[in-house]
Amino acid sequence: MSSGNAVIIAATLMGLSIVGSAHLLVGSIDRASESFAALSGELVKSGNAEGKAAAAPAPAPPRRGPDPAKAYSVNTKGSPSKGGGENAPVTLIEFSDFQCPFCSRVTGTLDQVEKAYGDKVRIVFKHLPLRMHSKAPMAHAAAEAANRQGKFWPMHDLIFSNQRDLSEETYVVYAGQIGMNVDQFKKDMASASVKARVDADSREAEKLGVTGTPGFFVNGYFLSGAKPFSEFQKAIDAQLNKG
Repeated sequence: MSSGNAVIIAATLMGLSIVGSAHLLVGSIDRASESFAALSGELVKSGNAEGKAAAAPAPAPPRRGPDPAKAYSVNTKGSPSKGGGENAPVTLIEFSDFQCPFCSRVTGTLDQVEKAYGDKVRIVFKHLPLRMHSKAPMAHAAAEAANRQGKFWPMHDLIFSNQRDLSEETYVVYAGQIGMNVDQFKKDMASASVKARVDADSREAEKLGVTGTPGFFVNGYFLSGAKPFSEFQKAIDAQLNKG
């Protein structure tokens, strides 16, 4: 074999080798590309799933307080009331705190209710001194002690009208102003039976699910907060129209 032919054969073999190597490299690159594409697809799917999960609305928080669509039974025996009597077609029960500014604010609205509906609506007061109000228990004791002498509402109005002065000494002055037996008032205010009455109302509020003040029940249906007169009117009229 001549040297020229040998060179040609060697060049041909080298070329085939290069072509084969290139083919293998291209195949490897193609397979790698396919694997990368598959992985990217999975990541996109995963991302979309996470995005959909993130976009899904959060579950509604559990309702706090009594169900406004349900009629509850509330004990009113021995509780002070005004307006209509026990046979009034509508009973409006208020759980109230003498140190609560919203309870003070709603007193005028309840006066509107009494004037507008007269004996059609019985307004009942229930004690609910909140734990955050350190001066409330004494105020409720004073009001309940006044109730023992038939003077609850005058004491109620004086306490709310002067809410910045919640002190035992002031309640004693009020007792004298509204014609109470002051000595008996002071004994009752410090008595275990008055405290038991206030505590019983608070426990009942807890069982009903009332956690804030003021809280109302209109013929057993819950109405929360110091609502305007129009809201009370709507709730009361709905009950009157049932009859």
